[in-house]
Formats: sequence, structure tokens, C-alpha cells
Amino acid sequence: MKTGRIITEDDKIRDILKNAKTIAILGLSPKPERDSNWVAGYLKEQGYRIIPVRPAQKEILGEKVYASLDDIKEPVDIVDVFRNPAQIVPHAHEAIRLKPKVFWMQLNIENREAADLLTAAGIDVVMDRCIKVDHERLCNENGL
Repeated sequence: MKTGRIITEDDKIRDILKNAKTIAILGLSPKPERDSNWVAGYLKEQGYRIIPVRPAQKEILGEKVYASLDDIKEPVDIVDVFRNPAQIVPHAHEAIRLKPKVFWMQLNIENREAADLLTAAGIDVVMDRCIKVDHERLCNENGL
């Protein structure tokens, strides 16, 4: 089994974003003013299939919502995480079962224990970066 890596280099981030098609958004808020909603809407506009993950919601941004990563039964390229860093490890275990290519912790979110679990399971990890900011900076000027 391949070992995952912690990804920090712009060229690798660009490759991840160019090759991804499906992004599960963990902690997606139904409130339009929240960062997670704004980022998910942007990703959807850019042509990604988004899968909202948030308990107690039925639909966000016109997409069916799943209560947890364990409920998703289709391949996911990136799990984009909007959760408190202290709550990440249980989600890392769910992600290991889901087997995305990348587990992306948004800006100001880092959890080394979760990163170690994920990379040992062959999943690449991005921490403390905004997927929207990186996409705008690395992909828009070059075009997807």
C-alpha cells in the first residue's frame, strides 16, 4: 500500500485540484454567510461535484446532504474539512474507510495525529489551507 504525504507544494496542490472531480464538504453550513457555504458554492461553480456532509440537514446548495462520511457510497477525490481541529481524528477514521485521494483541512485547521493516521493509510493530506484561495491562485490563471 502506498503511503500518503502531507502536501504543501503549489505544483502538487495544483495537480490535486486539476484532477479532482468530487469533493465531500465536511461541516458544510446551510447558512450562506458561512465560509464553508461560500467555498462549497465556489467549488460547485467551478464544475466540481460537491457532496455536503452535515448531520440534521437534508439539502444544502441544491445537493443531498449526508450525515457522515460513512454514509457516502461513491468515490470521493477530496474530503474538504470545516471542523474544529480537536474533532478531526474521528473524521480521519471515517475518511480512511471512504478512501479519498486527499483529506484537506481548511485554513486554521491542523491535526498532526489525524494527518499521521491518514498518510499511514495512503491518503494525502493538506492542512491549514483554503481550497478556494488555492484554486483561485493556482488554477484560474492557468485554466483547469
